Amino acid sequence: MQPQHRIRADHDARTIVVYQAYAPVVAEPALKAGRFVPPFSFQRMTWIKPSFTWLMHRSNWGRKPGQERILAVRITREGWEEALSRAVLTTADPAAVAQAEVHVQWDPERSPRGAALNHYSIQVGIGRSLIRSYVDDWIVDLTDLTPQVRKIAALVQNGHPAKAQRLLPPERPYLLPLPTAHRLGITEGRP
Repeated sequence: MQPQHRIRADHDARTIVVYQAYAPVVAEPALKAGRFVPPFSFQRMTWIKPSFTWLMHRSNWGRKPGQERILAVRITREGWEEALSRAVLTTADPAAVAQAEVHVQWDPERSPRGAALNHYSIQVGIGRSLIRSYVDDWIVDLTDLTPQVRKIAALVQNGHPAKAQRLLPPERPYLLPLPTAHRLGITEGRP
């Protein structure tokens, strides 16, 4: 049986992929620049998610207004782990949450059809004080996954789950340093 709280992500030795959904007015300039630029808001928290299927559930496969473009944001593992080392669970003391630079919440992971699974997916809110680091220092690459998302959604909708599954980004466990992991409710980690 897998742990209730585990980070699952597409990652390599240097980077991890997180997903975000935006309106075309935000996504197109970001893709051209290779990083987020206005009208992306640097004045409010931005939420990143390493679970592709959770974001598909949240954005209704890129069909929700303002979430039509699905971006894969490849960031450094160093930045990811820095953010999580500063994170506070959204279920913590409200005063601690209000002052935290990074928020973490756990939501039920989703199947490609949107059904809640028996384990949780991490959502990470990067606060205003770290957004410039996220944009200027952590982002390695932005990729528009919208065409792939449309194809997967059509396969799911038309009853071809095995074909859809083969097109999902690969996600495997991502182990954090144990002190950070334990603080965020994760039982496994690296020493």
